[in-house]
Amino acid sequence: MRKRVPFTGGEKESLHVALDRHRDAVLWKLEGLDDEQLRRTMTPSGTNLLGLVKHLGGAELGWFCETFGRETGPLPFDFDVDETSDMRVEPHESTGDILEFYGRARAAADKVIDELGIDELGKSWSGDAVSLRWVLIHMTTETSRHAGHMDILREFIDGSTGDHNRG
Repeated sequence: MRKRVPFTGGEKESLHVALDRHRDAVLWKLEGLDDEQLRRTMTPSGTNLLGLVKHLGGAELGWFCETFGRETGPLPFDFDVDETSDMRVEPHESTGDILEFYGRARAAADKVIDELGIDELGKSWSGDAVSLRWVLIHMTTETSRHAGHMDILREFIDGSTGDHNRG
């Protein structure tokens, strides 16, 4: 069943559900596709569906965990070597590896969301103080932006459109 942002819910709950709706749309965009389709580059920059999932996993760990002093666990990319490595799926990385990474990132982010208050402050990668509220808004925007990219890529692959399974 599709998640719905509560019409009268609390701020933190509403923001978390909004993020979850877009996270679920990201995963739905992968359903029914084979490995070649998931890795197929569809833009001159090399964008593909699985690379966007890898990027979003890194963003979740960075914004929720690093910002609030939590461990991220191992990352499948190295920004010191290549600042776009989070968008690229390497030949040795399986679809399962990327999905496991995204699931782990999502679970770690959810733990931070559950444990902290909406006004709790952390330190962003740029050194700025940011609240959990700001991070929730930022990651909802980031995830919805890339879910939109994924919608276009998926339409080019097999004609599927929409943000959730209507079946």
